[in-house]
Amino acid sequence: MDISLLIPLYNEEESLPELTAWIEQVMQANAYSYELLFVDDGSRDNSWTVIQQLAAANANIHAIRFRRNYGKSAALYCGFEAAQGDVVITLDADLQDSPDEIPELYRMVKESHYDVVSGWKKKRYDSTIAKNIPSKIYNTAARLITGVHLHDMNSGLKAYRKTVVKSIEVYGEMHRYIPVLAKQAGFAKIGEKVVQHRARKFGVSKFGFSRFVNGFLDLASVVFIGKFGKNPMHIFGLIGTLMFLAGGFIAAWLIAAKLLSQNHGEMFRAVTDQPLFYLALATLIIGVQLFLAGFIGELITRNSGERNKYLIDETL
Repeated sequence: MDISLLIPLYNEEESLPELTAWIEQVMQANAYSYELLFVDDGSRDNSWTVIQQLAAANANIHAIRFRRNYGKSAALYCGFEAAQGDVVITLDADLQDSPDEIPELYRMVKESHYDVVSGWKKKRYDSTIAKNIPSKIYNTAARLITGVHLHDMNSGLKAYRKTVVKSIEVYGEMHRYIPVLAKQAGFAKIGEKVVQHRARKFGVSKFGFSRFVNGFLDLASVVFIGKFGKNPMHIFGLIGTLMFLAGGFIAAWLIAAKLLSQNHGEMFRAVTDQPLFYLALATLIIGVQLFLAGFIGELITRNSGERNKYLIDETL
């Protein structure tokens, strides 16, 4: 099978018939073998009924329905597990992503050998100051921190080589960082394509301002897990050791200064009367706690079922 089209959705009953017809037209014009996989993320409208009607008329349509709303990452995770096509292309269900982009995305993966191709909506029709500026800050920070140079990290229109989606695990709200997860898994050829963005035709946006705050928190999480997920002692142990040494040095310096002053008959303050002593004591305690946190993290990692999970590209 050439292409798996994966479409997560939540309350998009109005757009589904038009989107499906548009996709069918593109697939037939290019003679692709394909499957159209809808993942209904617990919609409360008639989206599932519409999907059933569409599937009855088109054998290429398959669907998964969640009992409740779990979020886009869960929808993509289940969709990636079910996808069978050589190239997996994700689109949003709101008609803001154009199916006319599918042939070029497919070509970039199959012929130009990209592992991931992300759509860049360079010209948007839903941009406002409140949305545009935080988005630019977020994408700039993501590029600098992760080294994945994409202008629109959170674009819903992406194409993947099948081995990519079968090798990564999307959880929480990490759908924003799938290119980063792919890079951490060893898929280094990540590209970008300027794509057409269309104004929303039906319904309302499902995302609020909170996604930008969550986006930065998730960015810190994905970078941390990528670097230290299998060796937490390298970060907790290092910081804990440095803090312990710093606290010990300050405490030793205060005691030595007091003893020297006492030996020379000079006036001195008791060590326990100095605020710096309590700062040193707190630093010592926090350092020990961080070291123990790293140690406990190592114990958990060593007993994890995925401690020796490595991706093998090929064998002879």
